[in-house]
Amino acid sequence: MTAFNDDAATGDSLRRALGVNRRRFLSTCTAVGAAAVAAPVFGAGPALAQEKAAPADEPGRSALVPPHKRGIILYTVRDAVGRNPLTSDLPSGFRDVFRQLARFGYRQVEFAGYGQHANAPGGASLESVAGAKLLRSWLDEYGLRAQGNHGFIPPSWPLSQPDLDTFKRHLEIANILGMEHMGTGGDPTGSRYRADWDVAAEKWNAMGAIAAREGIKLYTHNHDTAYDFLLDGGPLDAEGRPTRSSGIRKLEYFLEVSDPKSVYLELDIFWAHVAQYKFHTYTAHDGSQQEKVFDPAGLASRNTNRYPLFHAKDGTVNTTNGMGYDMVPFGTGDIDYRKFFVRVGAKNYHNPMVEQDNAPSGTVPGQSLEHARIGYNNLAALRANG
Repeated sequence: MTAFNDDAATGDSLRRALGVNRRRFLSTCTAVGAAAVAAPVFGAGPALAQEKAAPADEPGRSALVPPHKRGIILYTVRDAVGRNPLTSDLPSGFRDVFRQLARFGYRQVEFAGYGQHANAPGGASLESVAGAKLLRSWLDEYGLRAQGNHGFIPPSWPLSQPDLDTFKRHLEIANILGMEHMGTGGDPTGSRYRADWDVAAEKWNAMGAIAAREGIKLYTHNHDTAYDFLLDGGPLDAEGRPTRSSGIRKLEYFLEVSDPKSVYLELDIFWAHVAQYKFHTYTAHDGSQQEKVFDPAGLASRNTNRYPLFHAKDGTVNTTNGMGYDMVPFGTGDIDYRKFFVRVGAKNYHNPMVEQDNAPSGTVPGQSLEHARIGYNNLAALRANG
């Protein structure tokens, strides 16, 4: 981790008055310094101006997703981030993509790693302190705020020293970028057995505590299988493992045994609806077949503080593909997002990130950015009264 000078008494007094930890305070100061030499397109101090302007935005006040909460995960436009700027007139690399997303209206982004095309400004990898400072200057230039990253989560447990060092370096990068959250695109474990989820919770509690000391909320992003039923009882198989379920879902159990003060989740709303379609019956401990339909909005509303981030991803119903839905641009599918956001509430806490896994197209180079534009417009159009 970078060593900082502890002799700045005035700075420490200000930090204590603001109620922030030291690393977040220093990273903010670094970003403000970088922004001061940039050429903002939204006027001086874009991030501050944006936060002050949002409450006075009449359409924003009635919106289910306020203007300053409208985000996108960069995985949706990964082809544009990775595009060679020397061979295309389309937006290429992080800086161009930030500029275009800001023009659409987005105010938040979630990273999916820090790699881009080698010919883009800054080079191929910005996964460093210097790279993070450059990224932060571009975010500030276009009035964007980073909210998270699907990045490095140590695979080992107990944590090895190299993994711990890499994890802490990613926390430092997150703080420079101004993120409140840092996470991963994978489940805590792929197992269906309670004992493995207990181990996963132990690991995440330890990592979450490290992240919390740096002012970061650590989160896990999950797909459909995380909402399958936990095997936690009944007759044991030949290897001594349970074969039946009490009816609790794997991620519901994880919420119970992980620390609510330091371990958080990102609900992918599309995959949660796929789980609703796929996992609705289980074999109880007594051998009977039970039905229990998954309610994604209910889970999020019961655990509001545990879900600071959402992936806003849409689908059209398809009962022939095994998932129940085909993925489509946000707002053009059958998932009732108006109802979802109304039920979940806490609109100034949650951060919905538009995502579409299949937005990039090999035959239509500009498709992902066009779908990002469609997604923003439909996210902004959501109103409680329809």
